[in-house]
Amino acid sequence: MKRKFLLISTILVSTFIFAQEKPFVVPAVENWKAAKGELQWNQLTSISYSDAVLKDEAQYLSGFLENISATLGKGGSVSLQLCTDKKMGQEGYQLTVKPKGVTIKGQTEQAILWGIQTLQQLKVQNKPLTCGTITDKPAYPMRGMMIDVGRKYIPLSYLYSLVNLLSYYKMNTLQVHLNDNGFRDYFHGNWNETYSAFRIESEFFPGLTAKDGYYTKKGFHDFILYAKQMGVEIIPEFDAPAHSLAFTHYRPSLACEEYGDDHLDLRNPAVIPFLDSLYTEYLGGPDPVFCCPRMHIGTDEYSNKDSVVVELFRKLADHLIRHVESFGKQAMLWGSLTHAKGKTPVKADNVMMQMWYNGYANPKDMKAQGYQMVSIPDRTVYIVPEAGYYYNYLNCKHIYERWTPAQIADQRFEERDPQISGGMFAVWNDICGNGISVGDIHHRIFPAVQVISEKTWRAVNDTLGYATWDEQRKLLGEGYTCNQLGNTEIELGILPANTIINKSDETQIGYDYQVDFDITWAAEPEGTILLQNPYSKVYLSDPIGGWLGYARDGYLYTFNYKGKAGRKEHIAIKGTNRSTTLYVNGKLVQELGIERRFASEKKQYNYIRTLIFPLQKTGAFKSQISNFKAKKI
Repeated sequence: MKRKFLLISTILVSTFIFAQEKPFVVPAVENWKAAKGELQWNQLTSISYSDAVLKDEAQYLSGFLENISATLGKGGSVSLQLCTDKKMGQEGYQLTVKPKGVTIKGQTEQAILWGIQTLQQLKVQNKPLTCGTITDKPAYPMRGMMIDVGRKYIPLSYLYSLVNLLSYYKMNTLQVHLNDNGFRDYFHGNWNETYSAFRIESEFFPGLTAKDGYYTKKGFHDFILYAKQMGVEIIPEFDAPAHSLAFTHYRPSLACEEYGDDHLDLRNPAVIPFLDSLYTEYLGGPDPVFCCPRMHIGTDEYSNKDSVVVELFRKLADHLIRHVESFGKQAMLWGSLTHAKGKTPVKADNVMMQMWYNGYANPKDMKAQGYQMVSIPDRTVYIVPEAGYYYNYLNCKHIYERWTPAQIADQRFEERDPQISGGMFAVWNDICGNGISVGDIHHRIFPAVQVISEKTWRAVNDTLGYATWDEQRKLLGEGYTCNQLGNTEIELGILPANTIINKSDETQIGYDYQVDFDITWAAEPEGTILLQNPYSKVYLSDPIGGWLGYARDGYLYTFNYKGKAGRKEHIAIKGTNRSTTLYVNGKLVQELGIERRFASEKKQYNYIRTLIFPLQKTGAFKSQISNFKAKKI
């Protein structure tokens, strides 16, 4: 009897341990069925794919499997297979690991890619593959983020990297907010001085496009197609009739005197033809610039002081929805129809509304009216870097433990309610000219992507325990096609001038880091670069005063230090997400931290002086540099 009890106990314990071998990925897999055995990564020596349409996915897969060959047909140690299984849906996949190889099945290319991303996340953990089967599909069809490029120019090269990151975490939506403006109070109360931008090339309206950074039509078109290949839908947004200072700077006659120049005058009959033409430029033709299934019409935060204007606002919203639909696109808008409550009907059928603030659009009312809702509650998922309101970094613990898309501010819906399309987070660059960098924005985006991915795909609360999840999610990184966090570390005995260290634009080291080197100074002319990549430059002698400094995102920062020809010194530069600090021969020279500045007597803001250190190529310096080290600290 005792022996039988021990045998049963052993079986139960073994089964329990065996069942706990569920692989860790973000987002967590829906179902896992373990089997006996392991598979070593070096056993994956070939890729086969069942259909020619999977060629791109196979090539992507080969990139992190040591560039192994991929062929159409059967027999690969990794097999990608399109199948017909309606239970999987459009994004569901099955990943099976056996002692002889891996099989990924799905109904669509996107589903196969999600299986590949799961495999990639398993690979970066440097453990053998446990045999078993993952069956996985999302709780919500829309999972993504919005990025404000109107108030701060974000290079297209970064948006490509962002798409790669989103894809790695099975986030399938990127909304690009293409026009906006700063707050007048930060520009001496003068609308003419207030910053505004429209970020895409325009031939219908020459002069409308921002001069400090924009996207060409072809460039944005190609970007949309690339994102689609990576499983990510781009949703372009034109925000009007508020947030429209770029339009009224271009055509002052469209401005509303009563509410301010950032409002279009809805009483002006020229407003609708202007917006119609603008949309037609990008949605019209056999191969439109916006070659994507949806278009966002904005419509947030317009004044509701005048009931007549409210009706005009509702009329415009309805008109733009139908105008977008005339090009075969689904229309999307910011929730505002509780704020702009009126009698004029606004089309709801097949229209998607972002629920950002319940005072502007009451979710229960919008659901009753028939809108498809996207959960993006401002007090939970809004990032506004260094603004002092909303979040600087999202409260990931709160989101992980307490939020799903079914929670829209103080209103809770049934989980997986079919009228809730999913959830997103937003990055707003409200404080124009505050020194924030693309790298700083990405540093905030990275953990947000991970936690929103987790909660929109799985839609369950606190399954693993936040502390454990938080520790493990950091190990997954950004995927092999993204290095915006700057995980490059290098050590060189001699740092030669005019040398490409790495061809990748993202060769850099990010927070927290220390760069050290010994230097024998030569007389360096102003503008002498030490190291650079497309995002930033570090100067031995800056272009204006000859100081040691750096430039990125259109900003130039200098330390109170100049090199002197013939002098031998040890230089150290430390960087965090709060400051950049220079040491010479072990002594602190200067810390460039967050600086409090005055926009006016009443308005202050934080000015950011951070640096993600570039390591792609060296400049034409004459100084001798040795013992160069760039390390995380």
